[in-house]
This record gives sequence, structure tokens and C-alpha cells, in this order.
Amino acid sequence: MNKTIKPNYKKIYTDLLKLKFPEKEKECLPFLKKPDFTELDVIDIENIIFGKQNPKSELNNRRHRSYNKVAIFKILDYQKENNLNNSQLATHFGLSRNTIAKWKKIFF
Repeated sequence: MNKTIKPNYKKIYTDLLKLKFPEKEKECLPFLKKPDFTELDVIDIENIIFGKQNPKSELNNRRHRSYNKVAIFKILDYQKENNLNNSQLATHFGLSRNTIAKWKKIFF
């Protein structure tokens, strides 16, 4: 069987906060205490730690991201709840609008 190994994001961000950003540890604590650490939590913690970056550098940082079905459905549910179009949703989560369209085509 080919079992996929996920990085331990909780450990990675805990160490990063302790070593480089101890002043931001309190803001990130609710995410780090969660028993289930999702890809969306990673995005939220990165925004807290590094802040919003300019769109071009953010695109390069997110180029190799992958999302599981749960995260994809949460993102698409967010779109429905907030009445966003694909471009607005893509901007909010730092994705390509074509990626959003592809997910909709695959899952709906």
C-alpha cells in the first residue's frame, strides 16, 4: 500500500513560533490547540505570522500547495455562505480562479 505521509504542521509551526516569532505565539495558540490541524489552519497561521504579502510573492509561495477534499469543500462552502464569485474566493484564499472552477467541475 502507498500510504501518504503528511507533514506535522502543528510541530513545525510550534517550533517556528518558539524560535523566530515568540511575540505571535498567543495569537496562534487557538489553532495549535486544535486536535485536527487542517490546511485552512495552515493558511490562517501563515497570515498571522507573516502577514499578507504582495500577490506575486504569495503566488510563488502557494504554487506547490495541495488540498484534501475536506479543505476543498470548506473553501467551496465558504463561497456559498458569503455569496462570492470564483475570482473573489480565489483572491481571499490566495488561489487561482481556474483552480476553483476545476474543483467545482470535479466535485459538483
